[in-house]
Amino acid sequence: MFESKSSFHPVLDVSNIKTHVSVKLEMETVHYATWAELFKICCRAHKILHHIIPPKDGKRKKLTSDADKELWDTLDATIFGWIYATISTDLLHTIMELDSTAMSAWERLRDIFQNNQTLALLHWSRSSQPLT
Repeated sequence: MFESKSSFHPVLDVSNIKTHVSVKLEMETVHYATWAELFKICCRAHKILHHIIPPKDGKRKKLTSDADKELWDTLDATIFGWIYATISTDLLHTIMELDSTAMSAWERLRDIFQNNQTLALLHWSRSSQPLT
């Protein structure tokens, strides 16, 4: 996962995330699933999915060297930039927290849209019930 021999990672070569994630995520639209899938595909292609989604075995690789820790921080900051560049300003202000991680931002967005979906389904089910 980490190679201390070279500090360059392919993620750092991505100059415009919007060519990979062409959907802008906004509260008013229902594009979360599309946005999230495009984002995950890009992360998987660049071997950084573990920055937003924990490994299935639940075990994160230990960062043993300073170079590994520095690369992790650089990649995490890059992914933050990708997230922020592909969401609306309102969402940006909603999820932004000091000293956070890309995974935390990812989880906050997921929670926002899952909660909105649950509320919408609840509203729909109540409005479609016959009046008695």
